[in-house]
Amino acid sequence: MFAFDVVISYYSVVYRSNLILFEIGIKKLMRFNSDYWALILGGSSGFGLATAKKLSRHGMNICIVHRDRRGAMKRLEMEYQEIRDTGVQVLTYNVNALSPEGVQETLDGLQAGMGADGRVRMLLHSIAYGNLKLLSQEDPETHANHERLLNKLSQELGISKDSLQSTFDKLFDQGEENLLGVASPAKYNNDELLQDEDFALTIYSMGSSLVTWVHEVFKRRMFAADARVLGMTSEGNEVAWKGYAAVSAAKVVLESIARSIAVEYAPYGIRANIIQAGVTDTPALRLIPGNSHLKATAKLCNPYKRMTMPEDVANFIYLMCLDEAAWANGNIIRVDGGEHISG
Repeated sequence: MFAFDVVISYYSVVYRSNLILFEIGIKKLMRFNSDYWALILGGSSGFGLATAKKLSRHGMNICIVHRDRRGAMKRLEMEYQEIRDTGVQVLTYNVNALSPEGVQETLDGLQAGMGADGRVRMLLHSIAYGNLKLLSQEDPETHANHERLLNKLSQELGISKDSLQSTFDKLFDQGEENLLGVASPAKYNNDELLQDEDFALTIYSMGSSLVTWVHEVFKRRMFAADARVLGMTSEGNEVAWKGYAAVSAAKVVLESIARSIAVEYAPYGIRANIIQAGVTDTPALRLIPGNSHLKATAKLCNPYKRMTMPEDVANFIYLMCLDEAAWANGNIIRVDGGEHISG
């Protein structure tokens, strides 16, 4: 009987030890204060949604602002339930983040949901809403070289030009990015060109609206003592992609504003940085004319021979939210696996 008691005691000690180690592991995983919140503007897909999932797994409460039609809500509820299942608090607002009413409704709800001790540790601006029109009509001769090459190949191979082009396009769409030079050129709308109001809408939506949100959160004293403001830019901030002029202008405005936030809000413990992600297959990218060509170029250029994924960026945003990243302020940081430097 004595031996049996010893065995039971031994396994009891082992069980308690393993339980303690498990609890320590969980605490290490849950890196964030339980009163911390992430406020994500544009969190129904892409970088915003991936970031919400990543931060929730490490104990940060999540508030998502998005604008989606009723048909998308079933999918979104499944995504948001996955976040809730991590055990954090989750608030979602399907409102216009660019309207005073949308800002007020969100912050009223977030303030009530956070309680007296809750604070916004991280504000992510990931709004993708703007115009993707050309500045001027394409020159009819723009694709003349492509047509000449296609004609030569057609004659040499004895295959009709249409059949040859169809085969190239099919393989290109299946991921054969080496066919970039012979795939059908991107098609653009030559009828509707960018106007002043297109620029104004895009620049506010994807750029200067960051000021509104930072100002309103700050005015309500909702920021944590050590808060992080982050925004998303792209290589289109310095490379002239066709149809991207208005968005490019908005991204540069966003970067400029973030630098000013980094300086003027620093006395209040707020850091601001912009993340320049590599080309990523998101719903926003798929709206850009010629997006398949952008994706192929990114794969060919990237040292890792793949595109950036939303999760790559979400992982980095998580790092930027840690205490150890507090001294990073006023930067544009590339998260692209080396795509930019590879030419």
